[in-house]
Amino acid sequence: MATNFLAHEKIWFDKFKYDDAERRFYEQMNGPVTSGSRQLKVMLPNSPEALGQATPGTSSGPGASSGPGGDHSELIVRITSLEVENQNLRGVVQDLQQAISKLEARLSSLEKSSPTPRATAPQTQHVSPMRQVEPPTKKGATPAEDDEDNDIDLFGSDEEEEDKEAARLREERLRQYAEKKAKKPTLVAKSSILLDVKPWDDETDMAQLETCVRSIQLDGLVWGASKLVPVGYGIRKLQIQCVVEDDKVGTDLLEEEITKFEEHVQSVDIAAFNKI
Repeated sequence: MATNFLAHEKIWFDKFKYDDAERRFYEQMNGPVTSGSRQLKVMLPNSPEALGQATPGTSSGPGASSGPGGDHSELIVRITSLEVENQNLRGVVQDLQQAISKLEARLSSLEKSSPTPRATAPQTQHVSPMRQVEPPTKKGATPAEDDEDNDIDLFGSDEEEEDKEAARLREERLRQYAEKKAKKPTLVAKSSILLDVKPWDDETDMAQLETCVRSIQLDGLVWGASKLVPVGYGIRKLQIQCVVEDDKVGTDLLEEEITKFEEHVQSVDIAAFNKI
């Protein structure tokens, strides 16, 4: 089962063979080298030598061949430039470290020099205790002063006279208001009524019928205009206007008084009723 698992895994078991083949390939391109400088002659795949580019001081082409001395000197130049660059970077790093250390020292000195703020308690004002003020002592009143005080009438006769005068003014005003109200005319509710008085037949004397109706005299009743209105078959009805006071005369009373003339009146109807 382990064999089947490894068969599906992509593991590079023979990587060392490819490493040896690559090393031999670069050795053939760079020429024979000594065993001491073999480690330095191994070129990277992206180096100018591996890509076949010409380096300064050498010629590129199929006829040009680089010797071991030229490659060694070129490598030394590169190493030297790298060392110089490394020295420069170290100097920059040291400068940065010094600047950081100075900033830390300055910050620590500032923290030490600045005092911590303390909460100041609110100032309280000193209040002196209040002194007790003794009430003024009353002197003994003399007998003469006592007599004068007794003579003073706090509720004198002046106030009684003022009360009598106010009552008299109030009664006078009430009397004037009552007289004014009595003189003011009261509003009387009146109504205008139009009556239809119907006779028995066409032989009824309508003039005598109107005389009978107008003969009714009541307090609050005033008769108005009248006319004869034809009904049909030669029969006419009496239509008469009257004004009544609502509190004194009603419609029922009028109908009752008119229908007492049974020889001339058959019925009474209210044709119109309007408030005045």
